Amino acid sequence: MKVDLFDFHLPEELIAQVPLKNRTDSKLMVVDKQTGEINHEVFKNISEYLREGDCLVLNDTKVLPARLFGVKKDTGAKIEVLLLKQLEGDQWETLVKPAKRVKEGTEIDFGNGLLTAVCTGTSDHGGRVLEFKYDGIFYEVLDQLGEMPLPPYIKEQLEDRDRYQTVYAREPGSAAAPTAGLHFTESLLAEIKEKGVHVTLITLHVGLGTFRPVNVDDVLEHDMHSEFYMVTEGTARLLNEVRSNGGRIITVGTTSTRTLETIASQHDGKFVEGSGWTNIFIYPGYQFKAIDGMITNFHLPKSTLIMLVSALAGRENILHAYNTAVAEHYRFFSFGDAMFII
Repeated sequence: MKVDLFDFHLPEELIAQVPLKNRTDSKLMVVDKQTGEINHEVFKNISEYLREGDCLVLNDTKVLPARLFGVKKDTGAKIEVLLLKQLEGDQWETLVKPAKRVKEGTEIDFGNGLLTAVCTGTSDHGGRVLEFKYDGIFYEVLDQLGEMPLPPYIKEQLEDRDRYQTVYAREPGSAAAPTAGLHFTESLLAEIKEKGVHVTLITLHVGLGTFRPVNVDDVLEHDMHSEFYMVTEGTARLLNEVRSNGGRIITVGTTSTRTLETIASQHDGKFVEGSGWTNIFIYPGYQFKAIDGMITNFHLPKSTLIMLVSALAGRENILHAYNTAVAEHYRFFSFGDAMFII
């Protein structure tokens, strides 16, 4: 299966650089996964497409202010660090710029001694392992010194860092936001619950691999990144009950989708409590075992994410929907508009 099958023309001006003033004002494209039929809506009306007994699954991961700026202690050279994944204790896998200046033993100072790090080794794709030293609580120090790691296609500065968090974010650990959830507000979620729709939480910490381009010609040759997930016993029990009662399981985002499909694939379509690392790669031909529908944003051409939504709704239906979105001037990517595949 060729990667080029998932390409489409995207004018650069349709890449949303800033979030809308009101989260629920985004456009919403509703796509019938069987027929490809399209309805144009506004996100604030999404509850009209949900039914009593359905279950909405949200990813409660919280984005870390994971971009740090420091200097080498010995030379004063400027160093930029992006936290990717916590290892043991205070050791983190990171990306460093310029990487050639940071070798094993290099010491970096962030904020006049408030936070320091020493390079203890290397990792895949040119990364560095840093061990941090600080006083107090690491996440509080990071919140003071760090910046939000916005995706590379966003060039504008973010005035309010909370706009790159979902309103239900609570588990720190992501290098990027689960952006399909950025459209929800507390009041919209309350409205959905009042309709008799169940709302539950899972966790998947989003890594930068979600932005890594597919650099092979054949889909099957792509090396999928791994991300850490957690599903509680209460969520697993609720999902099994919803399924047995005939309700639909609707995931918010590809992250929630990959988490539930990982669990269901390992347990004959059932949901169980669990945590671990998933590198599940979903592309056309995949048989879904966990979900009935998905709320998602509009993704990069030739990305693993557009392959995932193509698996759910069909490649031709998705490419037709994307070309329609371009023609109708939908906003794309993290701060863009939404699609509901149902």
